[in-house]
Parts: sequence; C-alpha cells; structure tokens
Amino acid sequence: MIRKLAILIALLASACGSSLNPPRNITNACSISAERPSWIKAARKTERQWGVPAHVLLATMWRESRFVPDARTPRKYALGFIPTGRVSSAYGYAQAIDGTWSWYRNSTGKRFAQRDDFDDAADFIGWYMNQTRVKNGIPLDDAYRQYLAYHEGHAGYNRGSYRSKRFLLRAANEVRDMSETYKRQLARCG
Repeated sequence: MIRKLAILIALLASACGSSLNPPRNITNACSISAERPSWIKAARKTERQWGVPAHVLLATMWRESRFVPDARTPRKYALGFIPTGRVSSAYGYAQAIDGTWSWYRNSTGKRFAQRDDFDDAADFIGWYMNQTRVKNGIPLDDAYRQYLAYHEGHAGYNRGSYRSKRFLLRAANEVRDMSETYKRQLARCG
C-alpha cells in the first residue's frame, strides 16, 4: 500500500512538473534564476559536465521552446483543414526530434530522460553541443554557429544547408544576442 502511494505521488509530481508555465520574464536570466533556481543549477551542472556555457544553453532553449515544457511544432493540414500530423517530431524544452533524442538516451545511458523535463533537456543540449564541437569543430561558446548546427544537424551544418535559410540566419543572430544578454545578466545576479 505504501509503495503504491509513493508511486502515485511520484506520478503526480511528474505530471505537475511537465505542465510548468515558463517564467514570467524569459529574457532576463536573473528573473529566471529567481523564479526557477533549479533551472540555473541544471544549466550550471550541464556547463560543468559538457562545457557548454549556461548562457548559450539558456539562449538555445529560449529560441527553441520559449521555455515551454511541452512545446511542439505546428500541425500540418491537407486541404487547409484536415490535420495530417506535425511539421516534425520536435518536442519539449530542447525541441529534440525523436531520432536525436533516442541517440542521446542510448549514448548517455539515460533511458528514462524526458524532453519535457528541464534537467534532461539541459543535459541533452549540452551533450549535443559537445557532439557538435567534436564533429564540426565549433567552440562551445560560439552560440551563433552552435545554434546553426543544432537546428540543421551535424551533416546539414557541414553541407552549409543553413546558408539559403534567411529565417535561420536571423534566428542564429537572435540566439547569439540573447546568449550575450544572459551572460551579462548571470554575471550580475550569480
């Protein structure tokens, strides 16, 4: 009986955590830190483990999901009104697609990692960007190029698929700028 109760409490806590609203001011790292101190701890843990600066990680997550835990890509429609699925399988804080998330879980042994869990998503971004450093030679503090490779994948980045995507080049500039903003803010508030 006690075991069943403990499992039920764990499931309820998990469900509550995944429906967490984003912080009120997602463009201010100090505000995020005040509202969600565990997020900054997770970002710092990722920084220690994978070498990805917390501000680069946060800027990537800001751009990908706006810190919405269950973010998904838009739906596709046939004839303008018949739903036919989603643009991609991207899901969660990190907007990781199914195949890349499976690669992460298999590579790290984190079989129970979930895309709508902030700590897991932060670790995923750190792991992926470290893979990008190894495969593409992009420094971990280069938010602009790391984001291009994050969006296009390692092979896509090497092919230069981003060059013809103006929206993506603008997005990478936004990530770079937000990364610098977060860096300054985190230096002030710790």
